[in-house]
Amino acid sequence: METRELRYFVAVAEELHFGRAAQRLAMAQPPLSRAIQQLERRLGVVLLHRTARAVTLTEAGSVLLQEARAALDAVDAAERRTRRAAVGPPGVVLATKAGASSELLAKLLDAYAAEPGAVGVEVVLCGPGEQERLLRDGRADVALLQRPYDTTAGLDTEDLHSEQQVVVLPAGHPLADRPRMSLAEVRTLTGLPLPRWPRPGGGYPDGPGPQVRDHTQLFQLIALGRACAVVPESLRAHLRDDHATVPVPDAPTVTTVIAWPPHSRSKAVADLVRTATRR
Repeated sequence: METRELRYFVAVAEELHFGRAAQRLAMAQPPLSRAIQQLERRLGVVLLHRTARAVTLTEAGSVLLQEARAALDAVDAAERRTRRAAVGPPGVVLATKAGASSELLAKLLDAYAAEPGAVGVEVVLCGPGEQERLLRDGRADVALLQRPYDTTAGLDTEDLHSEQQVVVLPAGHPLADRPRMSLAEVRTLTGLPLPRWPRPGGGYPDGPGPQVRDHTQLFQLIALGRACAVVPESLRAHLRDDHATVPVPDAPTVTTVIAWPPHSRSKAVADLVRTATRR
């Protein structure tokens, strides 16, 4: 398979419409349709069900979509890392979610800076889920991710820290003095719906909760009594007096990991990971 064919297929699979996919690819629709048919013949499988009204993915098509995204990310990452290696002094780009693991990150950077041969570390602060994307497409060399919120499949990782979660409520809420709450209770709080975060491909899931893009926006909505949220307990450090927190023991444990591409041969990345695991 050629990368060109994979890009064609991903566009059709994501749009589920040949006309919109052709427009996105800046090409005519007939050659796009022929390219997808040729790809199906070569693989010997049906990737798309086509009717007069809709285009849907087959099971094989769903698998190829996932694999094609990973393959194209790897190609793009190879290009970006090659270009970066050819310009300027060597350094490491570390991606992390803004506001998450800030104390751990500060200790890691201080410890690494004291290591012999340490190089410069550029820290990129990301929105929810963005740091994983930057790592996979080559814009970052290493990232701090949080399971189960971030996907680490296909990456090398080392666990750094695990913590429980709490629900953040407006200060003065009748349940703010509870010693604990269950996830079921959180999901049924009257007038305080859980927020809706953007999907990786854009757009928001359906639901009654407010659409949010970052924790600053989220915490302001909570203070105004418009939402609640279940977050790692380390985020308590970013809360104000108009917030209250209650432990949620049955919420999934959040584990911060340091992640890097499995094929990385960067000594700087290896040294940074080694420092992180020692800390």
